[in-house]
Amino acid sequence: MSVIVLVLVGVLLLAVGGCVCVVWASRGGPRWVRGVAAVTLGLGEVARAVSRSGGRSRAGSNSDSGD
Repeated sequence: MSVIVLVLVGVLLLAVGGCVCVVWASRGGPRWVRGVAAVTLGLGEVARAVSRSGGRSRAGSNSDSGD
């Protein structure tokens, strides 16, 4: 169980670090910060797209079963 907690803490630290880089890059940070920010924003877009497609198919199947 402690391995799972360590993995979750690591993911949380990466997410917070990515958010810090996005803010720092918006204020004109170094090139590597802008690169990390671009990757973070790209992964956010991918997660949003996956979330939207999953939500649509579930909502569609619920409305179809109610007809």
